[in-house]
Amino acid sequence: MKKSCIAMLLAGGQGSRLYALTQNVAKPSVPFGGKYRIIDFPLSNCANSGIDTVGVLTQYRPLQLNSYIGSGQPWDLDVTDGGVYILPPYQSAGEKGSWFSGTANAIYQNMAFIESYDPDNVLILSGDHIYKMDYSDMLHEHMETAAACTIAVQQVSMQEATRMGIMNVGGDGYVCEFEEKPAHPKSDLASMGIYIFNWKKLREYLIADENDPNSSKDFGKNIIPNMLNAGEKLWPYRFDGYWRDVGTITSLWDANMDMLSIGNIDLYDPSWPISYRSPACPPHYVGDSAKVIYSIVTEGCTVYGHVENSVLSPSVEVGEGAQVLYSVLMPGTVVEAGAVVRYAMLGENVVVKAGAAIGTEPDGSDNWGVATVGPNVTVRSEAAVPAGAMIYSSEEV
Repeated sequence: MKKSCIAMLLAGGQGSRLYALTQNVAKPSVPFGGKYRIIDFPLSNCANSGIDTVGVLTQYRPLQLNSYIGSGQPWDLDVTDGGVYILPPYQSAGEKGSWFSGTANAIYQNMAFIESYDPDNVLILSGDHIYKMDYSDMLHEHMETAAACTIAVQQVSMQEATRMGIMNVGGDGYVCEFEEKPAHPKSDLASMGIYIFNWKKLREYLIADENDPNSSKDFGKNIIPNMLNAGEKLWPYRFDGYWRDVGTITSLWDANMDMLSIGNIDLYDPSWPISYRSPACPPHYVGDSAKVIYSIVTEGCTVYGHVENSVLSPSVEVGEGAQVLYSVLMPGTVVEAGAVVRYAMLGENVVVKAGAAIGTEPDGSDNWGVATVGPNVTVRSEAAVPAGAMIYSSEEV
C-alpha cells in the first residue's frame, strides 16, 4: 500500500556514554520519567502525527526493546496497512551478513522495506531524544518548500553551538552550509537529528554513499553535506518546544529532573499523549512515616522514607528513615531503611542495603557528578558510593 510518509527510527545504538545503564539493554529501552522508556517519545509522536508505518532499526542488545515494542498496540501502531516493524541487520543469500556501519548504512540495508510502501517521503528519527513534535507540521513545510530534505533545527546559545551540528541559512531561507561543532559558529540553528527526505532523492544518495569506500555512512557527516554540495534544496524546520538528547548520564539525569516541572514538557496533555507499555502493578502507597516533596511516584511504589525532587519508577521501595534526594530510581529499585541516595541514578532492580550512602550534593568541583549504579547491583550495608561513580557490578560495592 502506497504511503505519503513512513518513519524509520534508529534504535540500534549501544549508548556507550550511558555506561552501566546500557550494559545489557539498548539505549532507547532505558527507563525514563517514572512511567516511560526513551523510545515511547518518538513512537508516540509518530502515532499522534498520523504516521502509522514505523520501521525500528535495532542492533545492540535488542531483546528487551523488541519485547517492549511488541505489536505496537500501546501506541496504536498495530494497524493492518502499516504498523511498527522491528528491523535488525540481516544476511541475504550469497552475501556476508554485517552490522549497521552507520546511520545511513542502516537505512540503506532496509531500502526493500521502505520501497514496499512506495513512500513519497521518509522521516528519519533517533531513538534517544525526549520531546513532543507534530511531524505532520514538518512534513507540510517540507512539501510546501519542495525541499529534497527538511532538517529539524532548534535555536541554541552560541556557546552550545560549538558542540553541535549547525545549519547556516541563506537569504532565501534554505540551508546553505552545515558545520559540525564549529569553533566560531555563524548561526545558532542546531540540527536535532530529525530529517524528512524525498525518498527518490534519498535513495540516490544512499546508493552513492554505500559505494564510497571513504564514507562514514552517516547522515550528518556524509549524506547532508553531499546533498548540499550537489545543490539540493535543504529546508530548516524550526522547532521551539522542549527537546533533549539524553545520550549521556548528565543529560539523562537533567531530563528526568525536567519532568518534575510541567512547564518543561506537558505529559498531561490529552491531545498529545505519550503512550507506554504499562506493567501490571498495584497503586502506590505512601506510609505515615513518609515525606514526599516535589517528586514523581508511580504505580507499585511503597514509600516510608523521605523522597524529594526525585523520580520513582514502578515497584520502587523506599524504607523507613531512608532518604532519596534529587535522584532517579528505575523499576524495581529497593532503598532499605536508613540508606541515603543523593544526586544519583539507580538502574533496574538495584538494592541499596540499610545504612549505605550513594552520591553527594554538588560541591562546585570539576570532579563532581551524578553517581550511577547499573541494573541488578546490590550496594552493601554501610557502603559509600562517591559522587560521579559508575558502578557496574555488586563486586565493586
